[in-house]
Parts: sequence; structure tokens; C-alpha cells
Amino acid sequence: MGLIYEKLVRRALFTLDAEHAHELGIDALTVLSALPPLCRLMERWNGLPAATARPVEAFGLKFPNAVGLAAGFDKNATAWPAAAALGFGHVEIGTVTALRQPGNDRPRAFRYPASEAVINRMGFNNHGAEAVARRLARRAGPGQRRIPLGINLGKSKVAPLDQAVADYLVSFNLLAGHADYLVLNVSSPNTPGLRQLQDGDRLRDLLGAVTAANRARATTPGQGRKPLLLKIAPDLNFRQIDAVLETIAEFGLDGIIATNTTLARPGPFATVSEAGGLSGAPLRQRSTEIISYISRATHGRLPIIGVGGIMDAAGAGEKLDAGATLVQLYTGLVYRGPFFAAEIAQALADRQRT
Repeated sequence: MGLIYEKLVRRALFTLDAEHAHELGIDALTVLSALPPLCRLMERWNGLPAATARPVEAFGLKFPNAVGLAAGFDKNATAWPAAAALGFGHVEIGTVTALRQPGNDRPRAFRYPASEAVINRMGFNNHGAEAVARRLARRAGPGQRRIPLGINLGKSKVAPLDQAVADYLVSFNLLAGHADYLVLNVSSPNTPGLRQLQDGDRLRDLLGAVTAANRARATTPGQGRKPLLLKIAPDLNFRQIDAVLETIAEFGLDGIIATNTTLARPGPFATVSEAGGLSGAPLRQRSTEIISYISRATHGRLPIIGVGGIMDAAGAGEKLDAGATLVQLYTGLVYRGPFFAAEIAQALADRQRT
């Protein structure tokens, strides 16, 4: 299937603007999501047989395999029910902000096929937390889904940094009840000032407020505490990562996602003028280095979701070997096609048996 996609479908899609091609993919999966019998049939076809499956347990959740769909693909929670049909073991929607926002001006996504990379400056374009919550309320909820659903939360662009905590809390309160786990995204390079929330007191203020709201859920009938993760940038140095890990430990977060896209422009990208975050193959080594560092620094006790540059089974295995518990894909789908997750999950299961 991968070869057919690369030879035929990808060639046609790559004649289109990158964002337009993405929208067509979302539309197709939204239609598939409305056809549960077909989704179940595809899930049986693309899923791992029970005899060879290697389920994963992390932050109190069970994942049928280690491969997830990263945030950024399904920003508005329209296509996620089809993820299991494609072979994913979990799916993360968003990034969702408290307020509806259009994102940055188009064009804002650019492919670089020779490097198997993408640069994007989308800017958290999404329908807003209230609309996404209404959409999720019409679907199966936590504990009733085929695979776990994560919700990635970000800061609204119009919210100044001194109001960021309140902005995140609006999204948290609207969406926590619909999530199997939640992610605080403080690492996108495409919202002005957002990455400053990774620093010192700002991060402590954010984590303190959100973890307090999460604890309050645990004492509220019919609710309950949700696993909470932080997504960090690959452009942090190890000293900065140490500070982030200290804050994560202080507030008892359940895990970390490493990493988001990078502002670095390695190799042939040194002369590329497009602003935005770089993803895909050029990010592979740096994200793996950070995963390895976090795993060693926390003695393997902090669950890590590894993201960045997974373009084949070796790239996914590399991140697991470095200390990741789960991995996520996005840019790999652009270059390898919709059944890439199923291929990676099968390869990882085969790898564990050898």
C-alpha cells in the first residue's frame, strides 16, 4: 500500500498546495468516521492480530499499539474516529485554543520532498474549545473508544502572556471531560510568545493552575483526574530541559511529549527563507537526542511520547530504544501515506518478537 501511495496518490496530491491536500485528507477521513461499520472492518484489516499485538500501558491508559497520530493533523475533532481504522493506537487532536481563530495567512505549509520535510506556520487555526467540546459530546466518550483520545491545548493568539493561564484553563475546563489525556502545548513556534511559557515562573504558574483544576476534578462527582502531559520544543538546551523536568516533577505531570517542530535550519535549509516550524526527517536526530536525555535524567520513570522525523520503522524503533514509551507520526503520513501507522505498528511488533 505504501508503494502505491508514493507512486500514484502522493504524486497527485503533491500537485496541490500542501494545506489543500491536507484538507482533502481530513474530508476523506471525516466521511470515513461517519461510517462505523467500514471503520471496524478496516480496523480488523489494519490492526495487529491478537497473537502478535504488543499493547502498551502508560499514564493509566491502555494503548493497542505504540503508534499515535500527532496533534496538528485533526485540529477540529472531525476525523479522529477513523484513526483506529488506519492502524493507529491512539490519536491526539488539536491544538485547540480557548477562542476560535483563523491562524496565520496562507500559504502557511510548505513541503520539501528532497528532504522529506515540511515547514508550517499554521498558527493554531481551529474552531475553538467550545465548538470542539460540542463536537466531541456527540461521539463516544472516554472509556468507550476504540483507542485513547488526547486533546492538545494551546494559547489563543490574542491572549497576552499575563493572561495565558486563564486562557488555558478555559480550554481545560471545556475539554477535560472529553479527553483520555490532555497535553499543554507550550512549544509551537507559530504563536508569538508561546515558547516563553516553557520558562521558569511562567511554566510553574501554568502547571500549578492546571494541575489544581485537574485535582479538583478528582473530588467532583462524575468527573475525575485526567493524565496531563507537557509538549516541549526541540530547540531547548539541556539546561533548559532540566528546569522543565524539575517543574514537571514538582507538579506531578504524567508525561512529556518530545518534541514539537524546530526553528533550526540544518543542512540544505540554511538558505530556506520560509518562517515556521520544520518537521520531518531533518528533526529525527535532535528529537531522539532529547528523548534519550529525558529518559536518562528521569531514570526512565517519566513516560515519553516521542515525536519528530519518524519516516520508517527504524526511526520509530530508535525513539523507543532511546526511552520513549509511545511514538507519534504526522509528517511521515504526508510522505508515506495513510496506512503508514499500520506498517510501523506491525514492524515494531515484529521487532519485539525477535
